[in-house]
Amino acid sequence: MNGKTYNVLFLCTGNSARSIMAEAIMNRVDGFRAFSAGSQPKGVPHPMTLDLLRGLDIDTSFARSKSWEEFGGENAPKLDFVFTVCDDAAGESCPVWPGQPMTAHWGVPDPAAVEGSEAERRLAFSEAYRMLSARITAFASLPLASIDSLSLQGRLDEIGRKDRRESA
Repeated sequence: MNGKTYNVLFLCTGNSARSIMAEAIMNRVDGFRAFSAGSQPKGVPHPMTLDLLRGLDIDTSFARSKSWEEFGGENAPKLDFVFTVCDDAAGESCPVWPGQPMTAHWGVPDPAAVEGSEAERRLAFSEAYRMLSARITAFASLPLASIDSLSLQGRLDEIGRKDRRESA
């Protein structure tokens, strides 16, 4: 890394599962400071999201479901990257982000929408975490300080198109 800390915002409609997982994963990577938000936040993180993170020894005290409006104002952190992790948020009109960050869509199936047994639902949360972790690992390995914007945008889009069963 080049000593710079990159600010990354993960967006999802409800900000209760995928975006919170992504925030937790990214905040464990040196050189990054992550946030999450939603266009229509649920108000609280999904209990299975919190259970999964705690089971992975990740402190969940950061986790809260919040509106993306917090990141569009003049007092918001300057964002370097904004990633949508659900298809609904990708299709919505987003606020104008301070700093003109690079954006990409990294759609991941919604584990909170899975119906079935508790084991099946927990598996969906684990699978969403795995997919997000693989994409974040691929992103964090990019030479951010030395890659040109056009090439970087292509790589960010490519990470989002990776087969959902593939791991980085």
